[in-house]
Amino acid sequence: MRTDEKLDQREGHPPDRARPRMTPTRQWLFWGTLAVYLVIVAGVLASTWLVTFDWQVMFFRPYKQWPSIHAFLDYFVVLGQRGPTAVAVAAWLGWRCWRQRNLHPLLVLGASLLLLNMTVGAAKIGMGRLGPHYATAVGSNEMWLGGDIFPSGHTANAVVTWGVLAYLATTSLRRRTLSVIAALGALGVGMTTVYLGTHWVSDVLLGWAAGLLVLLALPWIEPGIIWVEDRLMGIILRLWLRLRPDSLRGPLPAAAPAGLSPQPVTPDGEVVRHDAVPGPSARSGATRAPDGRPHHPARPYASRAERAPVTPAGSRRPPHADRLPRTTPLSPATGRGPGG
Repeated sequence: MRTDEKLDQREGHPPDRARPRMTPTRQWLFWGTLAVYLVIVAGVLASTWLVTFDWQVMFFRPYKQWPSIHAFLDYFVVLGQRGPTAVAVAAWLGWRCWRQRNLHPLLVLGASLLLLNMTVGAAKIGMGRLGPHYATAVGSNEMWLGGDIFPSGHTANAVVTWGVLAYLATTSLRRRTLSVIAALGALGVGMTTVYLGTHWVSDVLLGWAAGLLVLLALPWIEPGIIWVEDRLMGIILRLWLRLRPDSLRGPLPAAAPAGLSPQPVTPDGEVVRHDAVPGPSARSGATRAPDGRPHHPARPYASRAERAPVTPAGSRRPPHADRLPRTTPLSPATGRGPGG
């Protein structure tokens, strides 16, 4: 939440913020992707044609067919490693948080990676599949043998980490562009792991499905992200006000000179005017404001021009000395009094 939105909320004005929601199209995509996920798992567990295809690609040994690109793909596959990609994307989103004065981008990234680790990690440990380099029997699905490659973590991480940038895009054009870039990057990372022989083809297919499920489920966890964001922004705001207590004090209004207290306001929003206070003849009974308390007008403000002027000799004359009534008659001829 932005700082000004937090202040509006403290003053009783709810912030105007559109929260992402799960649209019908997104729901269909989520349940469809979940169905594909379960079909892949069932196909591998039942040792169907999917496992046969895995072994065919493994015997083909792509890394020996095109050895010239091996060195490049060793670096390209880093785009799917959780550590380097998380640091790079977090740095970019941290800069966005600084510009927007909120924590939402970083919290979305953290929530998505946490959900990814929980779901993909549980599937890896639960099914325990061995990779192509550690296979024990030709044609077997290599399940329940203590491995941790099903689904592919590199592929799922590439889908989520780069897909978050598209999810947080502010315009439709940017969202579509970043979605295409993230999809191509995740596709390249997955195929690279097959080329290097570290994953079966079915591992990569399940990794794509697992990462896409995390992205599609983000609107469901947005309320929790916003709840955490509001609490953290409240803590940051209190720390800021403790360090800079005068940061929320604005300048005095232009119409109110320094030294003059502002006019009181009634509970109905009406201003109590100082000139409505009775003069000296009626000051025997103090006037009262609408709240029942006695009201005493502030001392009239005297500008610099109305102060007593200084004579050339250094003494001060009373203000408006030229307007005081003269007690001595003036001479019609000279305009001066006697002795002048």
